[in-house]
Amino acid sequence: MQITTELFTVNKRFPLTISRGTTAQTTNIWVKVASDGIEGWGEASPFCLGNHSQSTELLIEALEKVAPILSAFHPLQRQQIDQVLHSHSIPSSAQAALDMALHDWLGKQVNLPLWQLWGLESDRIVPTSVTIGINSPEKAQERVIDWLKFVDVKVLKVKLGSTSGIEADKAMLLAVQEAAPNQELFVDANGGWRLEDAVIMSAWLGNLGVKYIEQPLARGEENKLLELKMRSPLPIFVDESCMTSQDIPILANSVAGINIKLMKAGGLSEALRMVHTAKAYGLQIMFGCYSDSTLANTAAVHLSPLADYLDLDSHLNLIDDPFSGAIMQQGRLQPNNKPGLGVERREARN
Repeated sequence: MQITTELFTVNKRFPLTISRGTTAQTTNIWVKVASDGIEGWGEASPFCLGNHSQSTELLIEALEKVAPILSAFHPLQRQQIDQVLHSHSIPSSAQAALDMALHDWLGKQVNLPLWQLWGLESDRIVPTSVTIGINSPEKAQERVIDWLKFVDVKVLKVKLGSTSGIEADKAMLLAVQEAAPNQELFVDANGGWRLEDAVIMSAWLGNLGVKYIEQPLARGEENKLLELKMRSPLPIFVDESCMTSQDIPILANSVAGINIKLMKAGGLSEALRMVHTAKAYGLQIMFGCYSDSTLANTAAVHLSPLADYLDLDSHLNLIDDPFSGAIMQQGRLQPNNKPGLGVERREARN
């Protein structure tokens, strides 16, 4: 098989601020796997979790290093391909792109969309949340109104963990709720709270009807999650603390659910392992994203019938997304009936 890569830069309509910083633009990698006259597509996007960083430069270097080695294999030789990726310590986002492309290739080969190939039911897909980044109460309300203008929003994920403290978080949350009284609210602190602040905020948010709190404590403070779980009226989900299925057994007694992202997991194959592992422990499932385009988010949509919650909105905030794929219908991202991922390149804009 032949592997080629192409860089593309995407810009956010509205820069996103979380507890760790602000993102307005990223350069992602379009990966193409060709064999037997069929081309499968995948995407690698950079991300940073504290001291764990996967830059665009790191990802393209890894893909270019492994591409000549993988050229000796056929897309169906997945076990051998996985062994090569493991032996060369390929970063998870690069693995995700290759895994995505190989799944896309397979779906096109058998002429089935992936969700049908896996025997899933697209009518089980829940609404996706859209994200309100950390901002002043007034700016947060403006952001809510902007979302409501062009997307049928059912759920809002509100980023808290402001460096100004929990009083600033409270003011922003109340402003969002005022602007969107009919939308369900989730909260993601991205590790921005101390334990005592998380306890205070969980009680306060619970009284406001917030559904759950995601990653209240910083990555590396997993030993405090059990105490928080016992003191919190709200379910606790983890994101930065849970990369792959190997992390789940350690966390299972301390949380209610996990956020699976293709880039940190290493692709659809590992995401599916995470789903089954988490469900074996009685945990709930969420699928999330980084600064991913429609390509990667559509890939996640094919697995989303297995999820309790979805946060696949990054592509909706892009002004120059080069791809089309999953379709937004009544607040839900739905896969189309095209084979593989069902992703196509948009026509170039003048």
